[in-house]
Amino acid sequence: MNIIEFTYDLKDIDAMAARVLGHLDSKIILFNGHMGAGKTTFINALLKALKSEDIATSPTFSIVNEYRIPNDKIYHFDFYRIESLEEAYNFGVEDYFDSNHWLFIEWPDRIKALLPKDVQSITITSLDDTTRSLKLTINNKLLTENNAMTETKF
Repeated sequence: MNIIEFTYDLKDIDAMAARVLGHLDSKIILFNGHMGAGKTTFINALLKALKSEDIATSPTFSIVNEYRIPNDKIYHFDFYRIESLEEAYNFGVEDYFDSNHWLFIEWPDRIKALLPKDVQSITITSLDDTTRSLKLTINNKLLTENNAMTETKF
């Protein structure tokens, strides 16, 4: 597993999302970060990069939102309110994992035991009002295990 680190300004978020999209080798993306770090904001930028006309909103109360992109769908989960794995099973989370659609998962630690192995992770940290740090795990088998990269301000 490799990690690429980016630092970006919010005004450049759309370009950063397009750049991150080019590194993804899984359609299941876990989003980590404190409340208000910008997870949903970055997901919205990824929607644009994937040519969706939808706007991402936090599915905190609905647990999952569906967005359309050309020839596919994105399911956006927010497991912040999940209190047990049984709740995730009750709405059929395993069916989503088997769907071969994009899955964007916020607060994945709440269902850690259910997550498939072929996922990538994005961790967003707020550095100040307009600057974010983003760490992306890379599972690409073409990269060597020693190959961790750092990119500075975008």
